[in-house]
Amino acid sequence: MGTLLPDNAIESINAYVAAGGGKAMAAAQALGPAATIELVTSAGIRGRGGAGFLTGTKWASVRSGGAGARYVVANGAEGEPASFKDRMLIRRDPYRIVEGAAIAAFCVGATSVYLATKRSYVREVHALSKAALELTASGLLPDFTFSIAEGPDEYLFGEEKALLEVIEGRDPLPRLLPPWQVGLYATAPAGGWESEVSRIDQRADANPTAVNNVETLASVTHMLEKGIEWFRSLGTQQSPGTLIATLVGDVKRPGVHEVECGTPFQELITRCGGARRGSKLIAAFSGVSNALLTADRFDTRLTFEDFAAAGSGLGAAGFVVYDDETDMTAVAREMSRFLSVESCGQCPACKQGTLTITQRLAAIDEGVGSDDDLAVIQATLRSVTDANRCSIGLEEQVLVGSIFTAFPEHITARLEATMTRGSRIHVPLIKDIDANGTVSFDERHSRKRPDWTFEP
Repeated sequence: MGTLLPDNAIESINAYVAAGGGKAMAAAQALGPAATIELVTSAGIRGRGGAGFLTGTKWASVRSGGAGARYVVANGAEGEPASFKDRMLIRRDPYRIVEGAAIAAFCVGATSVYLATKRSYVREVHALSKAALELTASGLLPDFTFSIAEGPDEYLFGEEKALLEVIEGRDPLPRLLPPWQVGLYATAPAGGWESEVSRIDQRADANPTAVNNVETLASVTHMLEKGIEWFRSLGTQQSPGTLIATLVGDVKRPGVHEVECGTPFQELITRCGGARRGSKLIAAFSGVSNALLTADRFDTRLTFEDFAAAGSGLGAAGFVVYDDETDMTAVAREMSRFLSVESCGQCPACKQGTLTITQRLAAIDEGVGSDDDLAVIQATLRSVTDANRCSIGLEEQVLVGSIFTAFPEHITARLEATMTRGSRIHVPLIKDIDANGTVSFDERHSRKRPDWTFEP
């Protein structure tokens, strides 16, 4: 389709202007901040980072929020397993991300914009830096200050509250309060992990901050550039526009595709060549954030509402599919291990709970488990979400619970030692997708310890 992802990468300001660059900002300035927010709301643009929250509603809450300055953060800290859409977008068209972030700043009343991605994403850091410098010098945007925020490889860097901690120079440990309530460099207490010396009174600055996924911001730019009628002509009533979906796993041609919202998931599988010869796909996961989707529901449309109705979640549209040669006990073990390692440890129920579940799953997977292990897992899944600051505990509960519900026979076979242990399943943390479409994975993560150090 080539709406968000142009066929050829836009690599200069001249190429961007020739492709319509700058028109969206001009349209926003002609409308004014309040009317632009109303238009973004009416367009139905929803967050593409996973939550699907209405972008216009978020901007309105930041604009009308507490005292202090306003900030905007473009979140390109992609760390969800099976997702490569943010990096692909940054490589193909970083300019519309920067322009979208500038539009957000114009709307909420901010003068400082942070473009956040992982420092290990060297190519993406360069592309965002170049686009910001060239757009700033072009005169197409108002006078904003753009800063590149390079963060660590930890999964939680992409969590919006932890992202603010990193920008302020700390580790990616989630705060209690969301950015739209207490944002960057606030004097009002945010509930961070460090002790806070700040007063709670009417003079405390909350500095409300808009944190938007980079795909969300690019969608805003396209909508303002081409019009709400054009945007609404794509997708569905509740999930309009297009989305960038990643599909890896047991398919012939893993890759990244831009599709209209509402496209059946099965069509995405077909675009990737379908199942490998001689096998049959049995399950799909949207990263590690949602319940699995079984094969009988592969006709589910790629919308937030349809995936929710199917008992799962669209998330960031980063999918891994497994075929009938896969033991889902091993999948449960490795996905639980990923979450237990990436849990920050601020919430004992989450850190200790995910570690316990992983240990018990490992015993079952290795054929030495018992009914006691199963009982401990089921009990711990109920408490792993207690007092959590982020969604990792809930992700563990939902994802592992969905495997137990959909594939109880796989668990039983392990407990009864009627199935031999297969090869190890690696969580599909994508390292790169090259120009030929070859996908490489970050196998280094298998050596990552729960304290975020690495085994030799």
